[in-house]
Amino acid sequence: MASASDAAAVPADLLRAQENAVVELVRVGPAAEELAARFDAAGHRLYLVGGSVRDALLGRPAEDLDFTTDARPDAVLAVLEGWADAVWETGIAFGTVGARKRGTAVEITTFRADAYDRVTRNPVVAFGDTIEDDLMRRDFTVNAMAVELTGGERTFVDPHGGLAALAAGNLDTPAAPEVSFADDPLRMLRAARFVSQLGLTPAPRVVAAMTAMAGELARITRERVQVELSKLICGMHPRRAIELMVDTGLAEQVLPEVPAMRLAIDEHMQHKDVYTHSLVVMDQAIERETDGPDLVLRLAALLHDIGKPATRRKEPDGRVSFHHHEVVGAKMVRKRLRELRYSKAVVEDVAQLVFLHLRFHGYGSGEWTDSAVRRYVTDAGPLLDRLHKLVRSDCTTRNRRRAAALQRSYDSLEERIALLREQEELDAIRPDLDGNAIMELLGIPPGPQVGRAYKHLLAVRMERGPLSSDEAEAELRRWAAENGVG
Repeated sequence: MASASDAAAVPADLLRAQENAVVELVRVGPAAEELAARFDAAGHRLYLVGGSVRDALLGRPAEDLDFTTDARPDAVLAVLEGWADAVWETGIAFGTVGARKRGTAVEITTFRADAYDRVTRNPVVAFGDTIEDDLMRRDFTVNAMAVELTGGERTFVDPHGGLAALAAGNLDTPAAPEVSFADDPLRMLRAARFVSQLGLTPAPRVVAAMTAMAGELARITRERVQVELSKLICGMHPRRAIELMVDTGLAEQVLPEVPAMRLAIDEHMQHKDVYTHSLVVMDQAIERETDGPDLVLRLAALLHDIGKPATRRKEPDGRVSFHHHEVVGAKMVRKRLRELRYSKAVVEDVAQLVFLHLRFHGYGSGEWTDSAVRRYVTDAGPLLDRLHKLVRSDCTTRNRRRAAALQRSYDSLEERIALLREQEELDAIRPDLDGNAIMELLGIPPGPQVGRAYKHLLAVRMERGPLSSDEAEAELRRWAAENGVG
């Protein structure tokens, strides 16, 4: 059913036609049809609800389906018995039963009319009696739509104008946003996530509530915050979402280093501050993605300059410098991403990209030797392709001549990398003698001395390139004699 205001404004026959059109748009697979028939036979009502309806209206694919029902959890389990390939009861205390049928995952939740303790985000579960009660408790109007699949004829239920909001690109809450966010502060971060993923614009009252209540996000576990942040970063419009977080103060609770960059003007004394520059770099990095959203690259682009505020210095000539900000920034990235409970691999990859993002500068002066190129590739390791994208994206100057020169210099570096890779198997640089050869030539057993010799030969290999067997053996014996080994 439509909202009362909508019904008053739209003739009944036209309203019915619109609802029928919506129902036609919401296609469900065989598993949902079978499930609806079983609930109908058991005398219960079943609704496709929330994000499943929203995504169907947007034409977005959905592998998982969300349902709500008047049946209590025990009755839901009885309906699923003999039909589902698998059933899980992880969320049954909150009225949710999960199941899988022929590869389709479904979650079925009993109508809810929860209250919240306002200390954690955990609800005091109370089952509701109507679909309208259930939809009122949901986070946003675009997620408060449902389609009934039982009762013989499908019915579109939209008491809060979610369809109109979706069509207009508006993001609002069914209840007052202050009430909704007090119940579950994570919804404020979800608002930013929907800005990124769906391109929606939050209503002024939503923005006002987010601004006033940003501190409430501290009630949420870091793991839950990280999940929402990752989805936000990997959305279609992450810059808009980051700007919303900074403007409302949410970023201070999640990534305080990002708004801190607004205080630092870059070393070229241009009009843009480091914060704006970082958003542009993230935009340009996204344009260079080839295989879908890259969380590591996007985080590195956003955070590559977070060390600048801490290293900002005014030089005697009046210019501003940020010496070693890449070193400081890499340490800050590790601390922040660990605090957000990112995996060790993500933390280290993002930090290493931040650490290396300035290494390229100076190449254009022609001072880089083959040894420097080898070290660049070796230090980047499997991150080399991302490093290429990050460094190229870090050029945001409006000076076309300078921008073109920087891109030509990096073209030249990539050409040298390709040439050395072809000549030397650059991606797998190893010493010209392995550990067994070192032990045999020096007559030493396994132990620390072998490791020291190996490390020395690797440094020589990086500096001089491949050596012949005779040259490598001579270098090893020279080193061993100088260091009293063997």
